[in-house]
Parts: sequence; structure tokens; C-alpha cells
Amino acid sequence: MAYLLDTNVLIRLVVRVDPNHALIRTALRTLRQRGEERYYTSQNLVEFWNVCTRPATARGGYGLTVSQTDYNARLVERVFTLLPDNAAVPAQWRRLVVQHAVQGVQVHDARLVAFMKVYRISHVLTLDSTHFARYPGITAVHPQDV
Repeated sequence: MAYLLDTNVLIRLVVRVDPNHALIRTALRTLRQRGEERYYTSQNLVEFWNVCTRPATARGGYGLTVSQTDYNARLVERVFTLLPDNAAVPAQWRRLVVQHAVQGVQVHDARLVAFMKVYRISHVLTLDSTHFARYPGITAVHPQDV
């Protein structure tokens, strides 16, 4: 089985002071030991960069430098497999946001689901299972449930 990794998982993997760091490391290690494919997208890296470099005083920011964030992004790129963008992803995203009346910040999760639909991946490892509940055929798995 294949898993798309939500950005919140990737961030907490590299930010060791985060309370979910150990839980996520364990879940990812378990998936690897089971032989599960673990994927990320360019969307994940954009969101990752945004949150990591956002000032720690801002909502959800970690205040990392560009150099620290680049180092951590390279780790993600080295350990996990990139799902490449292609012409089918934006078309699928558009269908999803219209069909499910997606608004505001949730458009980002819809884009991850578009990748999942295009690449036929049914599972997403995430700390925010509710963000994916509206999409039939998508199973959101919390790291504690791996």
C-alpha cells in the first residue's frame, strides 16, 4: 500500500522539538519496515517551506532560517518519493473543489487529494484526519494508528 505524507507530518519529522516528532518518526519507520511506499508532492514542499520559515511569533511558524529549511527539505527529498506534477493534477483538483464545494485554506488539501486520485493512492498519513473526510476513497491515517 502507498501513503501520501501530509505536510504536517513532514514538518514535525524534521522539527525535533515538536511534541509529535517521536510519534511521527515511529509511524514512518513502521511504514518503511512494512514495505509501504511513502510519497510527497511539490505542494508539500511549498507548504513545508512556508511553515518552517514563517517567524516563530506568527501562527504555526517555526522560525527556521532558509539554510535550515533547505537542509530539512533535502532530507525529505532524499528519504521519500516525489509524485511529479502533471497535467492531470490541476484538472482533478478543479473537479474536486467544485464537487465538494471546497473553500479557503482547504484548497491545499484538495490539491493533495488530486495527486492521490491521479496516482491512485488511497491513504494519507496526517495529523488532521478531518481535512480529508469529505473525499470518498481517501483514508486518512493518524500516525498513532499506524
